[in-house]
Amino acid sequence: MVSDAHEGLKAAITMVLGATWQRCRTHFMRNAMVHAGRTQRRVVLAWIDTAFAEADAPRATAQWRQVVDQLRSRVPRLAALMDDAEADVLAFMGFPAQHRAKIHSNNPLERLNGEIKRRTDVVGIFPNEAAVARLIGALLLEQHNEWAIQRRYMSLETLAPLGDTSSVSLPPVAA
Repeated sequence: MVSDAHEGLKAAITMVLGATWQRCRTHFMRNAMVHAGRTQRRVVLAWIDTAFAEADAPRATAQWRQVVDQLRSRVPRLAALMDDAEADVLAFMGFPAQHRAKIHSNNPLERLNGEIKRRTDVVGIFPNEAAVARLIGALLLEQHNEWAIQRRYMSLETLAPLGDTSSVSLPPVAA
């Protein structure tokens, strides 16, 4: 479970990168449903989803708190889980609305990790570390180009307002 992630890693991500630790919304919901009874799962799912439907981070946080308060007497273990996971699960709400649907889950990274595993399993034994770095580097470059050109996830143009450089765009050949 991601909430059990190494605290040092979480601290480093915050201090060095200035980023927050994000927990996959989909995996959190699976973990949350374990604490709800079979007859309560749909209702609990709908309640939690109301926080994700909010327009911005402050509203989502307020709605999350309201849901937790309603669940505290009925399902205390779920309320405790939600208390602990609030910042991690709602981290994606700090991004622009057009990005949220693409980053609320870690499925793109899981797909990429699966592709790396598949390709390295085919090779089996590598002669040295440089060979591993070349193969994985090529896969990462290929994936980066696919994401940038196909605009399946986030384009450079939509990411530009989040960065320090205002003039970010693809070269004319790729556009």
